[in-house]
Amino acid sequence: MEQWFFLISLILFLLIFSPVLGRYMASIFQEGDGPSIFLLTPLEKGIYRFCGIHPEEEMTWQHYAKSLILFNFLGFIALFLILIFQGFLPLNPQGFAGVGFALAFNTAISFVTNTNWQAYAGETTLSYFTQMMGLTVQNFASAATGNAVLLAFIRGITRHSSKTIGNFWKDSVRTTVYLLLPFSFLFAFLLVGQGVIQNVDPYVKVSTVEHQTQTLPMGPVASQVAIKQLGTNGGGFFNANSAHPFENPTPFSNFLENFAILWIPIATIFMFGRMIKSFKDSLVLFFVKTSLFVLAFAISFYSQMHSNPNFEITPFLEGIETRFSSLKSLFWSISTTATSNGSVNMMLDSLSPLSGGIILFNMMLGEVIFGGVGVGMCGILMFVLLTVFLSGLMVGRTPEYLGKKIEKEEIQWTIVAILVPCALILFGSSLALSLPNALDSLGNQGPHGLSEILYAFASASANNGSAFSGLNANTHFFNIILGLTMLMGRLAIVIPSLAIAGHLADKKIIPPSIGTFSTQTFLFGILLFCVIVIVAGLTFFPALSLGPLMEHFLMLDGITF
Repeated sequence: MEQWFFLISLILFLLIFSPVLGRYMASIFQEGDGPSIFLLTPLEKGIYRFCGIHPEEEMTWQHYAKSLILFNFLGFIALFLILIFQGFLPLNPQGFAGVGFALAFNTAISFVTNTNWQAYAGETTLSYFTQMMGLTVQNFASAATGNAVLLAFIRGITRHSSKTIGNFWKDSVRTTVYLLLPFSFLFAFLLVGQGVIQNVDPYVKVSTVEHQTQTLPMGPVASQVAIKQLGTNGGGFFNANSAHPFENPTPFSNFLENFAILWIPIATIFMFGRMIKSFKDSLVLFFVKTSLFVLAFAISFYSQMHSNPNFEITPFLEGIETRFSSLKSLFWSISTTATSNGSVNMMLDSLSPLSGGIILFNMMLGEVIFGGVGVGMCGILMFVLLTVFLSGLMVGRTPEYLGKKIEKEEIQWTIVAILVPCALILFGSSLALSLPNALDSLGNQGPHGLSEILYAFASASANNGSAFSGLNANTHFFNIILGLTMLMGRLAIVIPSLAIAGHLADKKIIPPSIGTFSTQTFLFGILLFCVIVIVAGLTFFPALSLGPLMEHFLMLDGITF
């Protein structure tokens, strides 16, 4: 009963506070200077002066994209150098040496692209300085970048015959100062109150009841956990991520962290509706996203609670963090793959075949269910444009979305944004399966081994960062190939979003007519839902059939891997 109370309470809190946050976000990102907020506004203006930013200068989409790429490239170089020279930097009481080239390359790209894939154990690899000045800084920067892309996309929709889509530096600074910083401080404060550690002390050696010596890792954990959840980053301070009692010690901390994972992505839907001045359009998107989420959770819950014929126990609890129960862990697994968060509070590799297949499919959808900060909305807007275009073809009318005609250029970029991540998953997986050295990294054989590889590339391509954990990805091959997959997966949504924004901003807003296909109806929501599922289903059904689906039927026959 307590599990269902947790679930109902979490859903109610999200339904109450997400529209409130969406309204606040719309107010701070509105055209113009936005509201003046005590302490935060002086900080914003101070950053502009210190960095030489002119927030009033507008950018074309090409200029916006160049600024974004430059910002992220500099972040990559800074983090890469911190990782390489970690042994010479301060706040390293454990004396950790710098990491190798391949792992530094992978980790730097991972955190810059908001993926936070971790091929290492944080408590035995990275210093406090690296965790704070390297990883946590990029948690803020990558989330701010994703939100800036969405703001540019919205301006493309709402502006009339404009050559510009805003200022990247202003959008990033305002996202960090007004959204990420204050709420991260609040959540870090609450987490410390629940027992999440926050210090820079050396590791502590204690004597156990068995008279053995155990080393307890310390560190500035709460500050990183807060932004990793709010910014849909997901990278944990510890190898066990949010299953570690120092990261997630109590049922209430579990509630807070799960809430934080979903809060901004859901609030962004309501922010979008306010900024385009069409609440009904945002409700349709909320309906589609929520339907996908509920369906995924229902299938996963049924599968995990169903008796495994190979074990005389129901439910099967292998890999479940018993402090939080199966229901809470399953809801977290759906939450983290429905967004681009990637944090875990259980062992995903131990899920039932269908439950594991569902979280894999969530990422294969392009994480449009709720998605990461900013880019999650961009992802579903790509499918909105595709649905509008297909609907226009069926009825023989020029497709329009919110008064803007959807023409050749927009659809070409839309196809790039939808298909490139799919191609990265399939190409990367096929390459890994063809190399004996890559197959040596598998923890399991048969269809479960295939699922491990598919999951790794789906997680990298969708900028999720979660892992099945049965795959040893800390090899030169996987560090390099997954790093490149993360980079191309990020650019595949960012660049098309900015290009489409630029093309749409340059168009005139056309009043709706009798021939306009409304995007505010339940019918359009059904069409959008079907397009999303059909595109992913047709692309990945063969791979899923050989992976989790085959494993499920073999499990029913008593065969495990």
